[in-house]
Amino acid sequence: MPGNDTTRDGPPIVVEGLHKRFGSTHALRGLDLTVPAGTVCGLLGPNGAGKTTAVRVLATLAAPDAGRVRVAGFDVVREADRVRRTIGLAGQHAALDEGITGRDNLHLVGRLHHLGARGARRRADELLDRFGLTEAADRLVRTYSGGMRRRLDLIASLVTRPAVLFLDEPTTGLDPRSRNDIWSTVRELSAEGTTVLLTTQYLDEADQLADDIAVVDHGRVIASGPPERLKATIGTRVEVTLADSGHFATAACVLSALTGGESSLDEAERRIAATTDPDRSVTLPGLIRELDAAGVATLDAALRRPSLDDVFLALTGRTAPEHPAGSGPALERTTR
Repeated sequence: MPGNDTTRDGPPIVVEGLHKRFGSTHALRGLDLTVPAGTVCGLLGPNGAGKTTAVRVLATLAAPDAGRVRVAGFDVVREADRVRRTIGLAGQHAALDEGITGRDNLHLVGRLHHLGARGARRRADELLDRFGLTEAADRLVRTYSGGMRRRLDLIASLVTRPAVLFLDEPTTGLDPRSRNDIWSTVRELSAEGTTVLLTTQYLDEADQLADDIAVVDHGRVIASGPPERLKATIGTRVEVTLADSGHFATAACVLSALTGGESSLDEAERRIAATTDPDRSVTLPGLIRELDAAGVATLDAALRRPSLDDVFLALTGRTAPEHPAGSGPALERTTR
């Protein structure tokens, strides 16, 4: 996988100047995006940013109003049929027939894609075995858990061995174990050469899976690049809890000298914080040493490395949706 040999040369996803309106709503306003072969691209953005609309255009489910869009080398308007033969799509909600078994759902997808009865059965068995659903294959889908349904829906999108796979918020509402199952599947597919475009509101998900990230807001890409490169544009957050509130002014001078930024005060918590300029580096031992030299007694000191949440906030002016349990930014701290 991918076994589809009908694709043309060039990047599997190329979007240039894409516009799409729905009545008075201008959902996409000149979106540009290029995704190299065999990579996972995470499409991030607040609700209403245009992520799902972009996926619908790429998957030929909606026609663009302007711009150039090519998937697997084919124009999504003039060569829509050829695009559909090269892609897989798993939307926000599982598109399954709950009144039949998991195996029969995959048989049905295979027959609809002209694999023939024998070919559809063989492909269904292969996928059920590979992704650990063989034991549940002959149960009605209505008896599946939410995670099993999402996994089956993802498997159904792989029946045709797509060269390009679109995943629109595939883990929304899933428990951590089910999310990890989906993550493992995406990693496997990418390693085997499938190009994946993933929309998600979970920033830790994009950080875990994406080779590149495109941040979308108001219908256009406002920043893109590997996660680490995007995070490198945001400085490290330095936070110090003081033993004595009378040391605020001195601590502020120390933090300003180390970070190059202005300090913020939380008098109730006796906490002072500042964010480094992107080209500055602060270490925890160095911070403690400078505070001690200035006579500032501390109860706690921490360095919070920049996260995609920080990037998201800096770019969009909004915080990202709440993380699932167990995720969050990395801290380096000392407590006295």
